[in-house]
Amino acid sequence: MADGLTLDGRTAIVTGAGNGLGRAEALGLAAAGARLVLNDLPGRAVNAVAEEITGTGGQAVVCEGDVADWSTGEAMLAAAMSSFGGLDIVVNNAGVLRDRMIFTMTPDEWDLVLRVHLRGHFVTTRLATAYWRQRSKQTGGPVFARIVNTSSEAFLLGSPGQPNYAAAKAAITALTVTTARSCARYGVLANAICPRARTAMTADLMGAPPEGTVDPLAPEHVAPLVVYLASPAAAGINGEVFVVHGGVAAVMEPPRIRTTFLAAENGSADGMWTLDSIQRALGPAFPSPPLDSPPPAGFACEDTLALATETIGFATPGGPSQ
Repeated sequence: MADGLTLDGRTAIVTGAGNGLGRAEALGLAAAGARLVLNDLPGRAVNAVAEEITGTGGQAVVCEGDVADWSTGEAMLAAAMSSFGGLDIVVNNAGVLRDRMIFTMTPDEWDLVLRVHLRGHFVTTRLATAYWRQRSKQTGGPVFARIVNTSSEAFLLGSPGQPNYAAAKAAITALTVTTARSCARYGVLANAICPRARTAMTADLMGAPPEGTVDPLAPEHVAPLVVYLASPAAAGINGEVFVVHGGVAAVMEPPRIRTTFLAAENGSADGMWTLDSIQRALGPAFPSPPLDSPPPAGFACEDTLALATETIGFATPGGPSQ
């Protein structure tokens, strides 16, 4: 393995490591030489992943618990320190779904998804960045530190049946960019991935894998990008959002201004907005649709749907919904 790709001597925390993406990411990091602190809810799955890693000569310890609990975050950091002498990488993956339309969603369904995804990302990020900042001050320069967060195309597409999940993933993207901007001076690089992967959590959306051929939505196809972002080779990547699946990795552009409206050009006497000048500006730009054809969501981004024929419940442009 090239020097820039090896993770020998590095320690990584992976949340939600018992199954699916988390398991694939943990195995990929271990294969690159990283020592692992594996987190998931108590159960056999996460311990089996640790045994798989140690059985092939790697190093891994398990720290069970709810990733959104502050005490679990403290325990993960303590496990990294006591077992391996430090922490270099955090891969935030743990998640849960409670899909429902916004008009039928319960408060508990909303709170649970936001708690596991967003608060779970916050807890590990808060504790890890504080640790790295302190180390940077002690050493007098930047440290090696990587965060890979898990967002989703749901926030880009405005996934109709997932208002809680889409909101959490949008917030995780904002958290990633904020962390990247505020902590780069200490050596912390933070990036986010929007993966498509066939896991237990997405089984209802993606169905069964194809028979007799490579599954383009298998979680192991996402892991190489995560390992790369955690490696020294990714020293120039910070605050980016990737859509990744199969053999595709796309870097998203940040939002851009589509059109600017000026009150002074739309009948305002003093150049400030009035109700009449707003109507003059926006009325022609956004004409009312027919009654039986509601307008689409203008801020949604469907560009990623054309990256592959394998979809996540949305219709691929030019093809049927899957």
